[in-house]
Amino acid sequence: MNQSHRTQLAPASNSTLTAAIVELAREASIELNVQDVVHLPASRALLPPGQRIYVSFLPKQTWQQTVAASVALRSAGFEPVPHLPVRLIPDQKTLEQMLSDLVEQAQAREVLLIAGDYDSVVGPYQNVSDVLRAGALERAGMRRVSLAGHPEGHPKVAIDVIRQAEREKLQLAADAGLIPRFLTQFFFEPEPFLAWIEELRCDGIRVETVAGMAGPSKLSTLLKFALRCGAGPSIRALGARPGSFAKLLGDHGPENLVRTLAVARLRGDTDFSGIHLFCFGGFLRSCEWLHAIAAGRFRLTDDGGFAQG
Repeated sequence: MNQSHRTQLAPASNSTLTAAIVELAREASIELNVQDVVHLPASRALLPPGQRIYVSFLPKQTWQQTVAASVALRSAGFEPVPHLPVRLIPDQKTLEQMLSDLVEQAQAREVLLIAGDYDSVVGPYQNVSDVLRAGALERAGMRRVSLAGHPEGHPKVAIDVIRQAEREKLQLAADAGLIPRFLTQFFFEPEPFLAWIEELRCDGIRVETVAGMAGPSKLSTLLKFALRCGAGPSIRALGARPGSFAKLLGDHGPENLVRTLAVARLRGDTDFSGIHLFCFGGFLRSCEWLHAIAAGRFRLTDDGGFAQG
């Protein structure tokens, strides 16, 4: 996997590849923040009922806002999956009350557990494993749990520590009777993601893996979040090729990345479970993009991507 998959992969027929891209868009999950709830009426015309929508956790956000957004998603016919940054949970009582509210009020079946990029810990939970060991999710009636995957590593944590933590979280989830799903940090090139899945499979790990990527966004927005979140190898590789960098990260969305992953899955080179769009405040715009691609309103282009129309 040292060479680019764009050059390694033999082209599929246009109709087969188009169908594979459509399938990825139709099954994609997406993310909103609590300020995007006002766009839910419009999004109902763009996304299928039951679509999995993650609720991010913004600075200064309250747990009550997370519950309210999850309730709004359920009322709109979607499947809410709220983020729980465990380092911000002050005590076990708050954790259990929050999970109870999510299950009872929003009929939530799944949460995304993340440590959160916070230097200080406000309660007893230093990392995701601490929450999984507490047994609160299964007691609340949760059925699944999303876990953060880091194909490219993390700027503040050694890669061997990350890999060990990923496997520990999977084991703890299984011990709790929860069905785990890896949702990756967003990335801009496929090689680290595909290599990460191959490493998991070689270790006998068959967990669902969802490719996190940036939805249509301004270049300046993506650069800000990429540097903050540590999308390291991707951002460096793209930065070394300014033409490709601007094309992939511009206002037209992640077309090249989606097409490359679709080809890899068609060839049987990987068995990732789907894609997820991080919206960075552009929730409705990402909904519109998914709607167009899921409807097949695009054409394959010679540059390895596709364009709407």
